[in-house]
Amino acid sequence: MKLQAGCRSGSRVHDWLRGSQSWMRLPAVLNVKERGNVALQFPDDLLVDSVNVAKRLEDATNAKTYILGDTSYGSCCVDEIAAEHVKANVLVHYGRACLSPCTRLPVSYVFGRKAVDVDLCAKTFQTQYPDHEIHVVVLCDVVYGHAIDELENLIRPEYPNVCFSKLTSLGKESSSQEICKFGRRFSPDLSLWPEAYSFFYVGSEGSSLSNFMLTWPRCAFFSFNPDTGEGRTEGLHVNRALMKRFYLIEKARDAHVVGILVGTLGVSDYLSALKHLKDIIKLAGKKSYILAMGKLNPAKLANFPEIDVFVLVACPENSLFDSSGYYRPVVTPNEMEIACNPAREWLGCCITDFRELLPGGSAFVKFPEIDPSDADCTDVSLITGELRSSRFTVADTLKDDPGAFLVQRNSNTALSSVGPAATFLASRSWNGLDKALGQTPVMKAVEGRRGIAIAYEDEISS
Repeated sequence: MKLQAGCRSGSRVHDWLRGSQSWMRLPAVLNVKERGNVALQFPDDLLVDSVNVAKRLEDATNAKTYILGDTSYGSCCVDEIAAEHVKANVLVHYGRACLSPCTRLPVSYVFGRKAVDVDLCAKTFQTQYPDHEIHVVVLCDVVYGHAIDELENLIRPEYPNVCFSKLTSLGKESSSQEICKFGRRFSPDLSLWPEAYSFFYVGSEGSSLSNFMLTWPRCAFFSFNPDTGEGRTEGLHVNRALMKRFYLIEKARDAHVVGILVGTLGVSDYLSALKHLKDIIKLAGKKSYILAMGKLNPAKLANFPEIDVFVLVACPENSLFDSSGYYRPVVTPNEMEIACNPAREWLGCCITDFRELLPGGSAFVKFPEIDPSDADCTDVSLITGELRSSRFTVADTLKDDPGAFLVQRNSNTALSSVGPAATFLASRSWNGLDKALGQTPVMKAVEGRRGIAIAYEDEISS
């Protein structure tokens, strides 16, 4: 994507990056003696300043920079596919990030440094937690990560049991004594974790805070918003959100046809997650289709009325998708697995990182072996109140069967393969444009109407 220069003196991106020289660190990841390609990924609100940053980077290094525009999915994810199109050696990601692990390219993050009154934040913490022996985990939005060390220096002397999270992309690899979640790592007392802990979050309301709250819904949360300088107790809407997630699980149990939506091409193990979902959906006796359509909207998903529910494979920041305005509900991989895997139970919390559900993950649950005599299962739908019948597939028969059959195509060709999707399409009253070759009589072109639809020239005005 070629961007026209629209930079100005005193550009706001420089205020946003004030105090951070991360954009000057490219020699650490590139051989400055060789010319390398660097992809720069900006969120939409910073694209106006991207040309200025790219020019200053090229002046300071030997690198050739490329600005990535119109990312296929959320701006919080690293767009490695677009970077590979320009043969980039490294990618620099600007703005808020989900910190999901990547595999193709080395990534350097520039979160920015949003202003925060650290003294006021520390006073708010002390007012909220008068007990100095309390166990608290301090979390923050990535744009306030620069202030976490200063905040720790103010709080730690009086609160020995408080642990401060660090961004995993900026530090060492985590150890077995650390908890890693959504790009943050911290070291609580594992004998008390998590029941005895509260959470103090520095940042505004958003998907990051929602993910933490739905992951540990039984823990108390308190947030400090640096934009307003106010603190508040969180959690009033968690129960309602959990009930909505449970409702979506029941919708997934009622479904017969499932659409697996590809919501990321950059998070590691996303291909394994697609295969894992495809397998458990088939074991549950349901049909599935994999759909890749970039950013989602109601019109796109409405093109597939035969699908009863969609499951979105995306980063944790985008997994809790609000599908209230959509023709069909959209669920997370964890919710889909609860609906399909009889060995997995609803524990009243959300798992938004699909990598935890894969074999070897912390939340992996193996699909139980189904006896052929017990393959037929009947229960009651909690939504419709009607009997719901399903037939589990025996694992030994799980193979990559396209489910297609051969039919005669026409008198000139012998056979063609027709799958379930094509069969459903043929049953529709309208199934697309048909050329009808040889069936439409040939006609000469004639002159059409002139003018505009409200008043053509050949129409008689009344």
